Formats: sequence, structure tokens, C-alpha cells
Amino acid sequence: MAQEDLAGRVRAGLAAGPPVREVAMFGGRSFMVNGKMVAAARKTGDLLVRVSPDRHAELLGRPEAAQAEMGAGRSMGEGWISVSGDAVADQEQLAFWLGVALEFNRSG
Repeated sequence: MAQEDLAGRVRAGLAAGPPVREVAMFGGRSFMVNGKMVAAARKTGDLLVRVSPDRHAELLGRPEAAQAEMGAGRSMGEGWISVSGDAVADQEQLAFWLGVALEFNRSG
């Protein structure tokens, strides 16, 4: 299953950092660092990331990124980005997005 594969890869990508807690949230397997969500492996195989609202527009300019939604047409707002599962199948892309999310996590 795409979600389980992605969750395992996210888990491995976060292993070298601060302690991570996993919870079921946002229709997927969410990864919490410092009590805040960093990323979630969604049922579709897409990656949901929490990023700085200040970088939201810049990051949405990437072809693999889209505004995150909770159901059709219900935007999650600035700082919530959905990254295509095809894009994060590439380990370098997954590392990029986890890095952006961790950067925001550490900032607040």
C-alpha cells in the first residue's frame, strides 16, 4: 500500500532528528516533532507537510505541490501543502520536503 510505504520512508527520514510521535490524523499517518505535526503520509500516497506560511506561495510554485485540502474544495490554509506521491517516490524530493517542514517546526 502506498501510504504504508511512504510512512516507512518518512519514519526513516526523521529517525536522525528529535523524537517523533506517530498518530492517525488528517486521513493518514501523521508524524509529530516537538508536539507539532511535520508531515503525514496520506491514504492516496501523497505527503501532507506543514511549512512556514511565509514560504507557502514560493513552495506552491513547485510542480509537485498543491494547496492541501480536507475534502474537495476545503482548503487547509496557508502553510499546509500536499505533495504528489509520484514526486516523493524520489528520496531526494522526500528529503527536501521533510527538511522544509522540520525547518518550520524548529522555528516556533
